[in-house]
Amino acid sequence: MQRPLQITFRGMRHSDAIEDHVRRRAAELDQYYGRVTGCHVTVEAPHQHQHKGHLYSVRVDVRLPDGEVVASRTGRRDHAHEDVHVAVRDAFSAAVRQVEDYARRRRGMVKRHTLPAKP
Repeated sequence: MQRPLQITFRGMRHSDAIEDHVRRRAAELDQYYGRVTGCHVTVEAPHQHQHKGHLYSVRVDVRLPDGEVVASRTGRRDHAHEDVHVAVRDAFSAAVRQVEDYARRRRGMVKRHTLPAKP
């Protein structure tokens, strides 16, 4: 990455363990596409639920030379996101898939479907 990784915590205290996990996952992005220029990660605990605990939201903004990939995972749909590390993992997994798709499009490796000839 050309720019330093930015990590923002909202609605929660800073955690060195979470920051280390985010830094490890962000470093892996370069393996999938070596031209990543920057990354901003937002980790948020938006609400306190009485019975379900904190449901974390993680947003990963990956900056690329000709565009940007945004992946987010919100805990409203998945109660596994009561664990912030699971929410981080899921958000980065989605970001990796999008970066891989971006790289394939840039290399022209996208399958083209031909339309049937009109009678």
